[in-house]
Amino acid sequence: MNVNGMLLVLMMSILGMVSCKQEAKKVLSADVETKPLYEANWESIKKHYKDPTWFNEQKFGIFIHWGAYSVPAYGSEWYPRHMYMDTANFSAQLNPGKLGPTKEFLHHKKTFGDQKEFGYKDFIPMFKAEKFNADEWIDLFKAAGAKYVVPVADHHDGFAMYASKTTRWNAKNMGPKRDVLGELFKAGRSKGLIMGASSHYAFNWSFYNKKDHFDTMDPQYADLYSKKGKDLKEPVSEEFKKEWWIRTLDLIDNYQPDILWFDFMLDRPAFKEYRPKIAAYYYNKGIEWGKEVVLQDKNFDHEAFPEGTVIYDLERGKLPGIRKLPWQTDTSIGKNSWCHVSNWESKDTNQLIDDLVDIVSKNGNLLLNVGPKADGTIPDDQKKILLEMGDWLKVNGEAIYGTKYWKTFGEGPTEVKKGHHSEGKNKAFSGQDIRFTQKGDKLYAIMMAWPKDSKVTITSLGLSNEYSKGLTIKNVRLLGSDAKLEFKQSPEGLVVTKLGEKSGDFAHVLEITK
Repeated sequence: MNVNGMLLVLMMSILGMVSCKQEAKKVLSADVETKPLYEANWESIKKHYKDPTWFNEQKFGIFIHWGAYSVPAYGSEWYPRHMYMDTANFSAQLNPGKLGPTKEFLHHKKTFGDQKEFGYKDFIPMFKAEKFNADEWIDLFKAAGAKYVVPVADHHDGFAMYASKTTRWNAKNMGPKRDVLGELFKAGRSKGLIMGASSHYAFNWSFYNKKDHFDTMDPQYADLYSKKGKDLKEPVSEEFKKEWWIRTLDLIDNYQPDILWFDFMLDRPAFKEYRPKIAAYYYNKGIEWGKEVVLQDKNFDHEAFPEGTVIYDLERGKLPGIRKLPWQTDTSIGKNSWCHVSNWESKDTNQLIDDLVDIVSKNGNLLLNVGPKADGTIPDDQKKILLEMGDWLKVNGEAIYGTKYWKTFGEGPTEVKKGHHSEGKNKAFSGQDIRFTQKGDKLYAIMMAWPKDSKVTITSLGLSNEYSKGLTIKNVRLLGSDAKLEFKQSPEGLVVTKLGEKSGDFAHVLEITK
């Protein structure tokens, strides 16, 4: 080989080495780019996760409990469980309560027949949703002032309200034969609402009572009633946990929910290994989608999801003070049920607005549930409440949306009970109860009831009060009113007089310019 030939071989060798290095760099780069940020352990999740700012700014959302359980419209959304309780009413913790058959068991037998011949599965063809209109629902929720919507995707009953790729028991294949969740997501997102979904499926394993004289033991329906045996306390099988996993991934991947809300069973020890896995998967998906997503859990009886890894959610309860991390109350318009029932009892608008104000003053959000009828209509009494809340928010929303908590949540004699299912212990707020929020140079003092003699003294804003140190008050006005207010800041408090006429029937907002 001549000199030129040797040079050519050498050059080709060098070029080959360079090319190999470049390819190696590409591979390494690809590995770095595709490696997920969140790993399936709490250390990784705590390191990278931060509650999205957008969630805490929305303040008010709508929850929707709607499914085949709306057909019997009796008892509650737990009708499919209680209709099979013939010897005792077993609690969610699987402890026997009142002995004897439940009222749902007796009602079902009398109204629909024997539970072996007519089981819960037989309600599904009756669940036609013939009047359901997603756009009408979303328009109502927007008029109510809601900023996000969380429909139940699948409840404990095992019937998916979406076009599931993992179970035949879904609303696209049966019942309505429509992708209910998909229609709501499309309508909501087209009209500027944030859309989430809730999953209650983990409790499906223990939800149904299994006895030979019920259809729940029929193997052809095991994919609805679960494959658990007759022992109500039988440990959750690995097969079921894997079913839960792929079903949840199906929901995440195909609907890309901005909010994913989980019910209590995921808190239990049986699902311990799956909790960091689902959090990491969902948060990584959010990165892939280019948006911050929110995972919510109740941490019912222990800290199943460590603080700072999810939004803490309280069922039918509130907090007595400020929580610096965002949180949420989920409750229902209905006092006695989440789904539509024939004897539904609605709370009043005043109570719900007071709850919203109290929760927001403590850095929380309110997720308020509606219970549509089986035909897809939302009852008039629920509509009325939602529209009244919307009218109030049109006037006073600046004291709610995008606000932050102040140095103290408020003042007044009425205490708020703490914890899940504590709302029934709370008393109505009085004219002396005031809640605070703030935004920019505005401090909002929200009077929970109209004060006597149209005069109020806000002690937290007194010159001698630690909360008002360095606070200079330039102006005070009543939202929704043209009345010219007189105010004076004394050591005892900020005294506002001549409030004029009531600005509405519910909580009243004083806008204080600092």
